[in-house]
Amino acid sequence: MNRLERIQQSFTKPAAPTFEIGDTVRVHVKVVEGEKERIQVFEGAVIARKGLLNTETFTVRKVSYGVGVERIFPIHSPIVTRVEVMRQGKVRRAKLYYLRGKKGKFAKVEDREFVASQKGKAGVAPKVESPAEVAAAPKA
Repeated sequence: MNRLERIQQSFTKPAAPTFEIGDTVRVHVKVVEGEKERIQVFEGAVIARKGLLNTETFTVRKVSYGVGVERIFPIHSPIVTRVEVMRQGKVRRAKLYYLRGKKGKFAKVEDREFVASQKGKAGVAPKVESPAEVAAAPKA
């Protein structure tokens, strides 16, 4: 690792938020107004992520009073205090810029569902037998 990479590594947050493109997130941003500080919340869909290490940024888009608003946040900035994942979206693209041209329900991202990868059918949990059932079962 060269000197530049070590410097970049030192500026990264130890606990960077984990989210993916298409997720609906609530970003808590520290805003300084004069001598006062407050936390402002920006909630929307993550439409892009770019950069590496300490220069990584993500773009969040929301529609406010019929007007689309996008904001770019650096992941490792001290201004971003917290990122909460509200919903997980199912997408097949790395950049969701096509949402800019959509309106209403067409601008929504489909929800992602989790399926346990165990034996049995997808989406159906396998039956778990109790120890009493196992002991009472006839041996073949």
